[in-house]
Amino acid sequence: MSTPLLSPADLAVVEAAVRAAEVRTTGEIYCIVAEESSDYHATPLAWAVGVALLAPALLLAAGLHVTAPDMVLVGGWTADQVEHVGEATARAALIGTLVMQALLFLATLLLVSIPPVRRALTPRGLKRARVRRRAEEQFLAKNLHLTRERTGVLIYVSAAERMAELIADEAVHAQAPDGTWDQAMAALTAGLARGEPAAGFAAAIGRCGDILARHFPARPADNPNELSNAVVILPRP
Repeated sequence: MSTPLLSPADLAVVEAAVRAAEVRTTGEIYCIVAEESSDYHATPLAWAVGVALLAPALLLAAGLHVTAPDMVLVGGWTADQVEHVGEATARAALIGTLVMQALLFLATLLLVSIPPVRRALTPRGLKRARVRRRAEEQFLAKNLHLTRERTGVLIYVSAAERMAELIADEAVHAQAPDGTWDQAMAALTAGLARGEPAAGFAAAIGRCGDILARHFPARPADNPNELSNAVVILPRP
């Protein structure tokens, strides 16, 4: 079992940072940590198929040849015997190649199915797309799009991929487009890289609070807490 990204003490630090930021704004900040954003089940299969198809050709090009066992005939050779020997040799070579492909397929499938290997061999662009998609799914699933003033902001971290996403609802995005959040994301990723995730979250939340307070300042008499301040931990899919 992998070590959680945030300890109980870290979770308390992040929750306190959310609470402090939301005192200054009508915006809502919501934090999610996913152990992993996808099982990437297609990665082992893709590698196994690729190795099984390409490896025999590469081995043959390198000089390895699949041959049939030597056949010894007693007496004279007839044209019919020569033809049958040729067919048997071709069949044996084909069977040998298929067996080699099957073994390569199974070995590669088992190797790439090991989680760290699977993650390492999954293209970074695919991981980024899956992290983004799951963040968008959680934005809707946790009802961040249903806040009273459409001022929800999601900070999403996927631990296994070491990637993060920030999604702002339409009212926030209209006032503070994507580039506005760069410093917040930089603070988050820097904390994660240092091995100080709670500090990274707290710094990012503080910067998000600054942006939200500038565009959506708090109204002391009318500032309900619409979403939980606690960090949500998502298990692997």
